Amino acid sequence: MRRPIQTITTSSGDELVVLDRADYEDLVARAEVEDDSDIIAIADARMNDPDVSARLPSEVSRYVLAGASVLKALRQWRDVGQVKLALDIGTSQGFVSDIENGRRVMTDEVRQRIAAALDVPPAWLASSSSP
Repeated sequence: MRRPIQTITTSSGDELVVLDRADYEDLVARAEVEDDSDIIAIADARMNDPDVSARLPSEVSRYVLAGASVLKALRQWRDVGQVKLALDIGTSQGFVSDIENGRRVMTDEVRQRIAAALDVPPAWLASSSSP
């Protein structure tokens, strides 16, 4: 039997959904996430961040919960391909792919260029790997 959805609206107007542990674990399993520590880390960071503007849009969060890197999620949200982003930041498509797949570390300089190219706050890329 499905339980009614419980929501909480914060003072800033964000609507939160309350899940019991079993429903949460089912959601993580359906998202095909092997380890929920990344999800928990993202949620903790968002909850502890007093700067609402640094919070990822819900569409981006959905991509991340489905297993995409933050960079890939932002690219998809902005409808920008790897080649276009690479051209915009002065690098190669392979470099962008390597960052998205964790094979390269995103430096602060690259983070700034990507943020400018995708028109997002650099803080949104802070949960991506950095030195």
